[in-house]
Amino acid sequence: MHRNTVPTKLLLAAAIASLFGHAGAQAQTADTPAVESTVIVTGTRVSNRTVLDTSAPVDIISADTIKNTGVPEITQALSVALPSLNFPRPGLADGTDTIRPATLRGLAPDQTLVLVNGKRRHTSSLVNLNGTIGRGSAAVDMNTIPTGIVKTIEVLRDGASAQYGSDAIAGVVNIRLRNDHSGGEAVVSYGKRITDYSFEPVPGPAGATWSSETERSRHDGGVATVSLWKGLSFGETGFVTIAAEYKDQDHTERGGYDMRQQYPLLSGQQAGQLDPRENTIDRFNAWYGEPEMKQSTIFANAGMNLGGSVKLYGWSSYQKREARSAGFFRRALQDNNVIAIYPNGFLPIIAPSVDDFSIAGGVTWTLDGWDMDSSLSYGKNKMGYTIENTLNRSLGAASPTTFDAGGYSYDQLTYNLSAVRQFDWGLSSPVNLALGAEARREGYKLEAGEPDSYRNGGILLPSGLPTASGAQVFPGFRPSDESDSHRNAFSVFADVEANLTPELLASFAVRGEHYSDFGNNWSGKLAGRYNFTPAFALRGSVQNGFRAPSMQQQFFTSTSTNFINGIPFDLTTFKPTAPAAVALGAKPLDAEKSTNFSLGAVAKFGRGSITVDGYHIKIRNRIVLSENLTQANVRNYLTANGFPGVGGGRFFINGVDTTTKGVDIVANYPFALGQAGKIDLTLAGNYTDTEVTKVPATAQLAALSPAPVLFDRVNVLTFEEGTPKTKFTASGTWLLGPWGATLRATRYGKVLTPSSAPFPDHLMSARTLVDLEGRFAITKAMTFAVGAENLFDQYPDPYPAVLNSTGNAPFTNYSPFGRSGRYVYARLSYSL
Repeated sequence: MHRNTVPTKLLLAAAIASLFGHAGAQAQTADTPAVESTVIVTGTRVSNRTVLDTSAPVDIISADTIKNTGVPEITQALSVALPSLNFPRPGLADGTDTIRPATLRGLAPDQTLVLVNGKRRHTSSLVNLNGTIGRGSAAVDMNTIPTGIVKTIEVLRDGASAQYGSDAIAGVVNIRLRNDHSGGEAVVSYGKRITDYSFEPVPGPAGATWSSETERSRHDGGVATVSLWKGLSFGETGFVTIAAEYKDQDHTERGGYDMRQQYPLLSGQQAGQLDPRENTIDRFNAWYGEPEMKQSTIFANAGMNLGGSVKLYGWSSYQKREARSAGFFRRALQDNNVIAIYPNGFLPIIAPSVDDFSIAGGVTWTLDGWDMDSSLSYGKNKMGYTIENTLNRSLGAASPTTFDAGGYSYDQLTYNLSAVRQFDWGLSSPVNLALGAEARREGYKLEAGEPDSYRNGGILLPSGLPTASGAQVFPGFRPSDESDSHRNAFSVFADVEANLTPELLASFAVRGEHYSDFGNNWSGKLAGRYNFTPAFALRGSVQNGFRAPSMQQQFFTSTSTNFINGIPFDLTTFKPTAPAAVALGAKPLDAEKSTNFSLGAVAKFGRGSITVDGYHIKIRNRIVLSENLTQANVRNYLTANGFPGVGGGRFFINGVDTTTKGVDIVANYPFALGQAGKIDLTLAGNYTDTEVTKVPATAQLAALSPAPVLFDRVNVLTFEEGTPKTKFTASGTWLLGPWGATLRATRYGKVLTPSSAPFPDHLMSARTLVDLEGRFAITKAMTFAVGAENLFDQYPDPYPAVLNSTGNAPFTNYSPFGRSGRYVYARLSYSL
């Protein structure tokens, strides 16, 4: 029987061993400068501010921290390094299997701003429509950036809309690129899931003679990664750093045993007499886990000094990602199957193809004492869907089995101009003044699929009832869904920072924005820090922030067939401005507004440090995706208001208010043990509590009886209980000559997966995951490493049978660490 708890003695051993060991927030290798002397650029525009001298908490994640993980990818590395960041890995969730969102401080994925070298990164074109964490959001896919190009990642755990603009409600992730003139590294790694898991049995039908399995061993999910970065020089002052990466990932299968009847009764059989094939088929018929993926990425960062104070810089990237994940298995006997095509049923495959491109260029110079910076950047993310191993039931036996279902793209063109100068106004330090402006053009385009992917061929079911339109599992986008929209945004900002006294640091920022689609917004931030002694300080801030509605939320639309009492209706995800949505009370989307308060303390002791930062974040008018409004009174209301045949729908709407409170604690200490080596230790913890204080309503729907709910308890509880309230990490790295090791333990608190009546909610108990890696330098240039993530093979609590009636999905998608089990890997690195 697979056990979901770490044996007490092993957990105790891991905790003790973690005292001798680094991979956490504010991380560094044993050969790098102490954390307190590390200069940061995120959250401040002062050129020499160090990480422990800021007025807001900033974490630094090193390139080695990212490399020394089993599957080297940025988002996964951040999730194990930062206690306030979680990276769920949902399955059976359409495109969200391929582009997975991360959350900071329990807020939405699109409420964290992502920068590259201080410049805004474009978001993914995908808007998450499924019942997973981050439903309704369109966020940046940080895994489009290869790990080899990363120098460090700075994470500002504080609101920063006044400094950086929209989206920075929860914080800012700034990815700083390598700028090497020489050197390089080649890395080859391979790993596999070696795991055992258990699940609750699902009762079979009457007359079943087979037995149900409740345990399974798997060796799957192999991941091969080849990564290379190289620094080159050109001319006397120029450099270009190039990184390339290729990843080949096999899918994982974590489904349960499907006890349902699979085949229709043969001619002459009576009820309860099952087809003999029922006892011979493979009942592990689902993909539920990591997707199959092939991913190729190239990234280049360059710069040169033209003489004097003039410097050019720029970067460009391209990634091609081909993924394959599955929907729910369609049994042979189901009405949405055609026996002539799939006599044994079929597993439909969703195969997204993602193209991601970016390019940026800029120049810095000095003008009358001002440090000037002018840049232009462009980014585009395109996602197209091919649906494989499926059919369009309404076309009968003539149906194709592969469909082009269409897709969408998002692009962003941004121009920035900033000026920074220091003035001596007689204070304890020069006054650092920053002024700037930004102009941004965003575009969103949705394209229809081929006709067979969405049309209805008119072939009825044997019962004489109509059947669904389009490809099973993912009907294609229709011509009526297509759109090609743009908007413009302009902003100006000012930022001033200075020591008013030797002990008191103060900063103030203000930013004004104008959007062509919803209007104006002003944000301000006041922050300060008081050093009581060189070793102890208090810091805090108060600010208001905002997040503009995304283009995806404003313009995404899709249509599918929904059967109500055997009658087909078109169910549409409407644009908020669509006439049918307006009839139900939808309005043009407005910006989300926030008020952030933070208060923290910084203490230094020897070479170590500890920071404690509390936060209180109120967000008003959050944008959410409404419930499916398919009730009879809604359909009748739509018919009476000029929309006959519309079976209901859903739309994005403002109106959810939340209050989030929490605290982050991070402690770091490096030990020098003489002949026993060097050790870096990081201990960190986070507590976050979110409360929904208001849900949206419209006068039109409120007048109906009974009044439909726009945002039900499942979505409310997802906000409040769907991410762990607590997360703790203990991590350490030991170095001795050619030997090295990293040990990390991460404890995730309880997570609730809510359900609609009459089904019960599901509570996932707390889990502790232990990761261990050992390294040996074969030569000065070559290092070999072996390791295991989730060493003790932890899984979330399986669903009871009542919540997994198909057997296909025995674990919650809300799990903050996924549900793929132990991952064992080896890695070979060679310095160039």
